[in-house]
Amino acid sequence: MIASIKQFPARVDRKSRQAKPKRPVSAKTLARRKALLEQRREQLFGREIEYIPCRQFLKANAEELATVAPAAASIPLAQNETPASAKALTPYLASLYQTRLLTKDEEQFYFRRMNWLKFRAATARGRLDRRRATIKQIDQVEAWLTEAETVKSIIITSNLRLVVSIAKNFVDPNNSFDELVSEGNVALMRAVEKFNFALGNRFSTYATYAIQRHYFRLSHRGRQHRRRFAPADESLRAVPETEQAVTCNPQQVDLLGDLFKKFLSELEPRERQIVVARFGFDGRPPRTFRELGAEMGVCKERIRQI
Repeated sequence: MIASIKQFPARVDRKSRQAKPKRPVSAKTLARRKALLEQRREQLFGREIEYIPCRQFLKANAEELATVAPAAASIPLAQNETPASAKALTPYLASLYQTRLLTKDEEQFYFRRMNWLKFRAATARGRLDRRRATIKQIDQVEAWLTEAETVKSIIITSNLRLVVSIAKNFVDPNNSFDELVSEGNVALMRAVEKFNFALGNRFSTYATYAIQRHYFRLSHRGRQHRRRFAPADESLRAVPETEQAVTCNPQQVDLLGDLFKKFLSELEPRERQIVVARFGFDGRPPRTFRELGAEMGVCKERIRQI
């Protein structure tokens, strides 16, 4: 009994030493933490979350379907050996063959997983209060979105060879192969976000049409640009640049007027309105981008882009 009485104060002292009072946090630190939290709230609620809705997401086993990979799935996706046909290609093109293509079941699983994560993040964010969301809640939503981006990169990497095979058919003097591959990769990324996996189709079929449409639009824009800005009159090409900068004779003024009218006729109505008003060809003083934006109900940067 005496020994236990002697030991008791020691235990009390040991507990008192462990429970040290917390150091006070300065007002500057609290203000910095609050500002950081407000910034993360603003970024989270200002972020656009796009996903393809699916009835499966409303079922009781939705999480299991989006988490358990198909039995036939083979991981990792990297191939140990590069095909002999790819060894003669450039390093970038050869690297595309180091990732194998996805099977139909794997493709369905990854698309379901990506959209389920985005659906879960959007649903959880919708339940949060903009002014009271905590760091833990924000971290959880961002973790789902980060994982969704990881799954998206797997799908994109497995389909980059498709872009190369399509780009070969659109190479011409105005579009190099490297430029087409770069543009095709952008179209592929967008196709991954828009593909409705619930219909049961293969992604390659949908992506092929999406990439081809993108290339057709590029070709059309290139033709329009050349038709608008290529000098059509040989007499103007022969005039030295110094003479054009100094003065123009009446014949050249009339010729330039005709070319300008032809140029305006090929513009879209909104483009024509902006060009005419910007340079005062309507008889009124030239207007600034800000003035034109106020008239048309858009910002001055949008006017400049048009």
